[in-house]
Amino acid sequence: MTAIGLMGLGVMGANLARNMADHGVRLALYDPAAGVADRLAADLGDKGTACATPAALVAALPAPRTIFLLVPAGAPTDAAIESLRPHLAAGDVVIDGGNAFYRDTARRQARCAEAGVHFLGFGVSGGAEGARHGPAIMAGGDGDALARLAPVFTAIAAKAPDGTPCFARVGNGAAGHFVKTVHNGIEYAHMQLIAEAWHLLRRLLDVPHEEIRDLFARWTRGALSSFLMECAVRALDTLDKDGTPLIEHIVDTAEQKGTGQWTANAALEYGVAAPTLAEAVHARCLSALREMRQTAVASLGSPTMDFSGDRRALIAALERALLSANIAVLAQGFALIRAADAEHGWGVSPATVARIWRGGCIIRSTLLEPIAEAYTATPDIENLLLDRTLWRRVAAGDAEWRQVVVTAVAHGVPVPAFSSALSYVDGLRTGRLWADMIAAQRDIFGQHGFARFDAPGRHHADWAPLDLSSPAAGS
Repeated sequence: MTAIGLMGLGVMGANLARNMADHGVRLALYDPAAGVADRLAADLGDKGTACATPAALVAALPAPRTIFLLVPAGAPTDAAIESLRPHLAAGDVVIDGGNAFYRDTARRQARCAEAGVHFLGFGVSGGAEGARHGPAIMAGGDGDALARLAPVFTAIAAKAPDGTPCFARVGNGAAGHFVKTVHNGIEYAHMQLIAEAWHLLRRLLDVPHEEIRDLFARWTRGALSSFLMECAVRALDTLDKDGTPLIEHIVDTAEQKGTGQWTANAALEYGVAAPTLAEAVHARCLSALREMRQTAVASLGSPTMDFSGDRRALIAALERALLSANIAVLAQGFALIRAADAEHGWGVSPATVARIWRGGCIIRSTLLEPIAEAYTATPDIENLLLDRTLWRRVAAGDAEWRQVVVTAVAHGVPVPAFSSALSYVDGLRTGRLWADMIAAQRDIFGQHGFARFDAPGRHHADWAPLDLSSPAAGS
């Protein structure tokens, strides 16, 4: 019987323990909070052993040992590792299943390697229910260490619609945690798109709540089928104690834990255009400024105007626009994964990532299957929008997507995700962008140089001098 140590027995850790126990894994359990390990061990019967200290946790396991950490990211993870290190031996494996920053994972791998200990970074998605009944697991790290553990994690992982386990080694080093970070960035953007669709329907078109709920429910049965769409339906299904829709009582601020910001920062670091992933983070930041927004409304007035057009046509357009925008978001996310992989040499297979995401994880949707097929057919495709099958789906909603964005802008309704995703797609298809003017300006004030179509190398022009001390220079 396989034995694994679990450190960190909060909701995620406890549910993962129950999942493992259901699949025949014997567990040594440790949590710094008094009584937590004892209570969980009692629930697990002969599958669980409570341990009073990190040293006892290590001692309870046969060599080579495997210890799975589910503790808060950052300093708590470092503290957990340091509490284990004196008791570990060469060949032991420590797995971090938290939402770790991938560069922290790389640092921890190097430190553990000094003692011959394998440190693996697992991106685990699916929330508490996923941990209990089957998460998606994006594993990163040493292939040999992962190989001996693969049967356990294959068994406890979610299954895709075709029955394939949603567990795989996505690459070397910190690949698992980086892929999970991008997963979360895509999650932010998908959620923002759904929220903007809801906002247009309810606040601009004044569609009745029940009709929106039925519309979203229909969308979950078609091309827009996804876990997040199901969450939206659940949100609209739920009534407050007074019988009114609960969502009408929820304050319009959305918190965040940082992984969306990590994704946006990574896009900037690796020079990848991922505007919608970034806009989803900015949108949450704007939502947090609620008091200032109320002041601005009182002082400046609301930009939103009444809608007098064809409501039915716009509702139909919104469905196609949402599908096209969702594909653009996934294209941005996979482009970021490919760029980081090229930098670090992790050996990530985008097709494998897409297959893992088909089940168990928060962004699971019917779109992941054609994406997996696209990368299987053309592993080195530079951008998903260059896949003809996916592009046809985006192009099919092009007119409707523009209709949604133009209508929103004309009526003063902010749709940062819809508009940025559309600009991204348009930018990719524009043979000559506005950057020639930027290059010229940079050379004028900073002598940064520019490239020419008709000659290789860097060039400078003999620009007419400007008085940069004057705000009216050049006027």
